[in-house]
Amino acid sequence: MQALDAAAVRRWADACVHSLGALRADIDGINVYPVADSDTGSNLLHTLTGARDALAAEPGVADAGPALGVLARGGVHAARGNSGVIISQVLRGIAESAGEAPELDGPALAAALVRADSVATEAVARPVAGTMLSVLHAVATAVGEPGSVRGVAEVAEAAAKAAADALDETPNQLAALAVAGVVDAGGRGVVAVLDALLSVVTGAQIEHSHPLRAQAPAPEAPRAWEVMYLLADADETALPALRRALSGLGDSVTVAGDGAGNHAVHVHCGDIGAAIEAGLAHGRPHRVRVEPLMTPAPPDTGVARDNRAVVAVVRGAALAELIGAEGAPVLAVRAGAEPTAEELIGLVTETAATHVTVLPGDVRLTAAAERVAGHAMLEDRDVVVVPCASPVQVLAALAVHDPDRRANDDVVAMAEAAAATRRAELVVAGEESITWVGRAQAGDLVGLVDGEVVLIEPEGAVERAALAMLERMLAVGGELATVLTGRDAPAGIGDAIAERLRAGHPEVELVCYPGGQTDALLVMGVE
Repeated sequence: MQALDAAAVRRWADACVHSLGALRADIDGINVYPVADSDTGSNLLHTLTGARDALAAEPGVADAGPALGVLARGGVHAARGNSGVIISQVLRGIAESAGEAPELDGPALAAALVRADSVATEAVARPVAGTMLSVLHAVATAVGEPGSVRGVAEVAEAAAKAAADALDETPNQLAALAVAGVVDAGGRGVVAVLDALLSVVTGAQIEHSHPLRAQAPAPEAPRAWEVMYLLADADETALPALRRALSGLGDSVTVAGDGAGNHAVHVHCGDIGAAIEAGLAHGRPHRVRVEPLMTPAPPDTGVARDNRAVVAVVRGAALAELIGAEGAPVLAVRAGAEPTAEELIGLVTETAATHVTVLPGDVRLTAAAERVAGHAMLEDRDVVVVPCASPVQVLAALAVHDPDRRANDDVVAMAEAAAATRRAELVVAGEESITWVGRAQAGDLVGLVDGEVVLIEPEGAVERAALAMLERMLAVGGELATVLTGRDAPAGIGDAIAERLRAGHPEVELVCYPGGQTDALLVMGVE
């Protein structure tokens, strides 16, 4: 086949339904994330069946682009579940890229798959690695290489292979999958859809693979609900506010448009009424569907039920990368922003642990974490927040974390280490102000120790100010000093401080890391 025409689009839709029909039970069986409710295969099948039927109802559509547009609109209207909404956005992205084209050749198909990845990712409030979005991104990367002019069969083959390879990696990206010993269910659906495309393009029969499945969960009373509806008459500019409102209620939030004014809304939450009211505030919800979410006991994989994890919430990409390199899941938050409830819930649930200790990097992050710790979506987990006022206290807590220690004792040890770490920040004054130690002009360096202003230095005196604050903290004792350099800190400042500190305090060990924070030139701690 040289190009994908309208007839091929119809055959692809039929092949998707046939393949997902055959795989539905297997995909349902490996569905463990975000909730092990065993319906991902069913939701994908329902969504693509609706898409196929919508196209079948318009036999007069003779060009590939318009046929894909009908398929996408049918998919959005029939979308069921989080996976169904995402796959509908895959169809929408392909259709948007195709436009009114009578057929799609290799480069056009590649561009459509790249667009599908972008549209699907934009629809999800908090994309998570190890899900069907990771599989889609791998496909876009594989077929979107610039300068490679390929035929439609080569593009379809590259897409199917990249999807299968990415699917194999999902247990290494998402702890819940690793614990259950399965690949991602939604990702398996993406592989099926691309295998179906390859079979239509090449005429070859594609073998089903990845038959991994989780142990059948024991049913129990629902703790949360899956709320879905179509939203009409919505102002596009108000959709970010709707996403934020839904994220405050639960997780797995998607708000996905069909390109014609309707939006498919999806959320897992404990308050059905609030989720629908959020939609009413932004448009006209219709075709509302609510289903219970079961939270079964995890399969018996040899992992103890009281398994635990430590996660961190900090500001600064470099600091987040440093903590992540130590094996702790970490959420990086922009300076001045607060993490959404969905981001924090996702950080906790992605660990697949039943006891999770949260280390937040400042007072505002601590407050946000404490608000979410008792969320209905986390009631089957023991979530403990260790109060921290500075990222150096997070590092101190992580340094004493011992997974072999009893959980409660470990939390106490981390809390004590954080509390015993004195903290200091060197910031640049944004405007003139009066402090306890004098008047600061805009551009002056202001030093704070444990939240209190202790010095004011002129612009440029970073090394002198840093050493003065370290001396103040070390006056009451200390063995280890930590310095996190901000994005705007002078080059080489860490080495300069280390050299001066060694001369005056050879007994003190100093470590310096790039923190990347934008709200302070330096963040320092002494323990």
